[in-house]
Amino acid sequence: MTEVMVEPWMLLVVAMIVFAIGLLGVILRKNLLVMLMCVELMLNAVNLSFVAFSRMHQTLQGDITVLFVMTVAAAESAVGLGLIIAMFRTLKTVDSDQIQMLRD
Repeated sequence: MTEVMVEPWMLLVVAMIVFAIGLLGVILRKNLLVMLMCVELMLNAVNLSFVAFSRMHQTLQGDITVLFVMTVAAAESAVGLGLIIAMFRTLKTVDSDQIQMLRD
């Protein structure tokens, strides 16, 4: 059985594509939940690039950094989801264009 080697540049190309999809989602979408998921997608693309560079340099520093980024991303998701739920309870919408509470 042959083993398929994935080159680090291939991982970086995938990371760039995933990051671009997440960035377009944040820019083009108006639903706060979708925007939060797109930010998570961007963080996962950064994690993938950390792993690619870690493999490229034969160290574990990128892998350890990914663990910290995943921890911060989980906390950010929990706080963000809590804020979105609180906004939905008061404003009855999760559309970013309809929320003007911070502008007043």
